[in-house]
Amino acid sequence: MSEVAAFDCGTNTIKLLVGDLPEVSVRESRIVRLGQGVDATGRMSDEALGRAFAAIDEYAAILDSHDVARIRFCATSATRDSSNADVFGEGVHARLGVWPEVLSGSEEAALAYDGAVRNLRTPPELPVLVVDIGGGSTELVLGDAAGPTAAQSMDMGSVRMHERYLTVDPPSPEAVSACVADIDAHLDACPVPVASAATVVAVAGTALSITAGVLELATYDKSVIDQSVVAAADVHAFVDRLVAMPIAERLTFGWMHPGRVDVLGAGGLILSRVLRRCSATTMVASEADILDGIAWSMV
Repeated sequence: MSEVAAFDCGTNTIKLLVGDLPEVSVRESRIVRLGQGVDATGRMSDEALGRAFAAIDEYAAILDSHDVARIRFCATSATRDSSNADVFGEGVHARLGVWPEVLSGSEEAALAYDGAVRNLRTPPELPVLVVDIGGGSTELVLGDAAGPTAAQSMDMGSVRMHERYLTVDPPSPEAVSACVADIDAHLDACPVPVASAATVVAVAGTALSITAGVLELATYDKSVIDQSVVAAADVHAFVDRLVAMPIAERLTFGWMHPGRVDVLGAGGLILSRVLRRCSATTMVASEADILDGIAWSMV
């Protein structure tokens, strides 16, 4: 049995999927904060590169125990924005034997849509809006049964907006208002007609963590979170609570990943502001995302 190995390297996480699709044998995620400080400095720090390379070393060891025929390593916002992306690329090549592909915003959007919609267990009412909130960018993709019909990648994400506005613990109401105003300005300029979506599917760590909070889970349970349908009103209420919480209180949630705790407020605000523009009153949370789209692109 030969398998494919898909890597999704974002601003906050590096994810790996290995499988002979549709069967998946490995799905791993490491929070490395590769994009730490990139918004301000324009480059990846040595510390962030070290964290990323340590995670990739772990993944390389996993691949050694699998019969992998193809590897695709896709990098997104942080790598697009960094002046020293060549250092990262050389490090990836030395460890995995492949060069990172820096996805354009449109490529990222199409892969995220395919990965999310392909894995829905209940056929969605069309059109579908896929919301993919990363650390450095947010993708909104509207599509039908044939694929995306409109897509936009915006330079706002949980890490980027946190570093701009919400670094005080807890943030002041003025800082939160400034963050929301920036998010709304991005959405005002976004050409994707989100209000027309009959179904909203939210993917990636921000949305999945917020869903765990809305569901009041004691721990992070993928089997419960994946495909859960939550009310947009409940998302708004939980995000408002979360943003006002100090980090120490956020850490009392059993589902909270410590690598996401500081930036989840900013990510939650992005999700909430998107949902407020949608006519759909519910949101579907999906564990399948761009990583699955990358894997399927090799089949």
